[in-house]
Amino acid sequence: MTILQRFEHWGDTHHPKWLDIIRILLGVFLFYKGIDFLQNLPSVKGELHNKTSFNEYTILLLGHYVVFAHIIGGILLTTGLFTRFACLIQIPVLLGAIIFVNSGNSAIKPYSELFLSVIVLLLLVYFMVIGNGPWAVKFKENEKRHV
Repeated sequence: MTILQRFEHWGDTHHPKWLDIIRILLGVFLFYKGIDFLQNLPSVKGELHNKTSFNEYTILLLGHYVVFAHIIGGILLTTGLFTRFACLIQIPVLLGAIIFVNSGNSAIKPYSELFLSVIVLLLLVYFMVIGNGPWAVKFKENEKRHV
């Protein structure tokens, strides 16, 4: 058994069912944020332009990646399909949000989103390790269908 298989087995055997509710809520929240970013894409690109020194094309790609990662990752987290992949594509977005967007003077304001970004990042790392859990859509492997 390789380290990756032991890692996955440990995550599958140490997953209480109540954590699936948190995974589902996290997926719904990230899906909502993806739709919100899609509706406000010019504001997202403007914020990226103000905080980074990237060129216009890179900012356009980053803005669309953020929207894609949140919408697709939110759907995958909610259903429990490819949970580790969904977390993997969203961790860079949350790291970027913490480093670029929520850093500086805005981090100490009363309604800063830094705390929320850190909590979501920690949950994504946790579900990256532990996996999807018992309340997830599962594919039946090696099932023979009789027609």
